Amino acid sequence: MYTAYASSSSGTTGGGWMSWIIIIVMFAALYFFMIRPQNKKDKEARNMRNNLKPGDEIVTIGGIYGKIVRVTEDRVVIMVGSEKVKLEMAKNAISGLADPSTASASSSKTKAAPEPEEEKSKPSPKSIRKLGAKKDTVEEAVEDVKETVEKAADAAEEVTEAVEEAAKAGEA
Repeated sequence: MYTAYASSSSGTTGGGWMSWIIIIVMFAALYFFMIRPQNKKDKEARNMRNNLKPGDEIVTIGGIYGKIVRVTEDRVVIMVGSEKVKLEMAKNAISGLADPSTASASSSKTKAAPEPEEEKSKPSPKSIRKLGAKKDTVEEAVEDVKETVEKAADAAEEVTEAVEEAAKAGEA
């Protein structure tokens, strides 16, 4: 009996240490295979978001591609689409920098809608500045406008006379 007691007590203490070692090994494996890689990804994402600058092309968590216009401490303003709509969003909503090959491939697949004719005929501020630069003074520009108005008035008179003559010829 004495031997049975001694063998059972030594087996119990050995099994206790072994279970502790297994638990410790399991936690170490959990840390190295799950927690540590996630912490590295979080750190890389945090560094990427802190190093954003205007002009960077990004993709948001929702899948929106855009170009950064302005960066503040916790927000960014991005320009999206051919209409150049500006959106303000939290830095945490940025998934990462846009892959240039992906962005160019997606833009070549989707073509922007053609602009209406009205939009094309409107002068741009740049062309207005160019036209203004050609005139030395405001007075010269005013004189040109007056000449154009006089020519238009003369043309209107000629059209009126031609209509009146056509009406007289139609009555006769």
